[in-house]
Amino acid sequence: MPAVASIAEEILDLKQVRKAIILAHHYQEPEIQELADVVGDSLELAGKAREVDGKVIAFCGVWFMAETAKVLNPSRVVVAPDREASCSLVESCPVEPIRAFRRQNPDHVIVSYINTSIEVKAESDILCTSRNAVNIVNSIPPEKPVLFLPDRNLGNYVQRQTGRQNMQIWQGTCMVHATFPARRVIEAKLEHPEAMVVAHPECPETVLALADFVGSTSAIIEWCADSPASEFIVMTESGVNYSLKRVAPYKQFYYVANENCNCSECPYMKLNTLEKLRESLLTLEPRVEVAPEIARRALIPLERMLAVR
Repeated sequence: MPAVASIAEEILDLKQVRKAIILAHHYQEPEIQELADVVGDSLELAGKAREVDGKVIAFCGVWFMAETAKVLNPSRVVVAPDREASCSLVESCPVEPIRAFRRQNPDHVIVSYINTSIEVKAESDILCTSRNAVNIVNSIPPEKPVLFLPDRNLGNYVQRQTGRQNMQIWQGTCMVHATFPARRVIEAKLEHPEAMVVAHPECPETVLALADFVGSTSAIIEWCADSPASEFIVMTESGVNYSLKRVAPYKQFYYVANENCNCSECPYMKLNTLEKLRESLLTLEPRVEVAPEIARRALIPLERMLAVR
């Protein structure tokens, strides 16, 4: 532990020298969340990225989140601990097929989940997160056909919630959430019969059907904190446990292994470490750069999303 404490102290010193702020997603390791100025989900971090002071933003999440922060803060230096911290949803949705779809279907409104590359965002009409996706789709005139991308499970959930029929859905999935099997939720319920089930909408429909609450990461945290229940089966990435225990220290949270890694962890999120965070603040690398024209175009759908309440 002394070594960890020493690295944390170095990071805090570097923060002062660089006039930096640290943004961290709920799925980051606890020692990173402890040092963060802001911890949140994708929507919260997108909003906070613009509000915070500092010359440097160190973004501890995955790369597409850091790209979003850069678009919102073009004059600031944005760094991330690991350039390889990608996302299976980003990788499922390359930009060229989206450009082709746009050319062939100019009448469609392209709604892109924030879990996309900055190039895909630049081809989109509006963005969404798991927290606001239903509201975003409902904000589009009903006669307008929609392409929702890239998460199939979230898209299906939004379609069920909105009743929208003129909506095509891309077939990407999250490697963590999409491989949670319903049978393991049922097994967990048998083991913890008093527990409530909370699930992220990136989970399969068979899992969502078993849930007492469906929502984004931060919505899950808020719901568990406010619920009179004392036990919860949590169907999302287990890094959220740090935030859950912080707001509800006397409650019990159980996690179900998926069939991808037989765990409930995102391997991309776990690439970030204290050592890499220290190095990124020391060297200001890897630095996030976005081509000015791509940034200009990506800002439009991002601003549209942030304007929807």
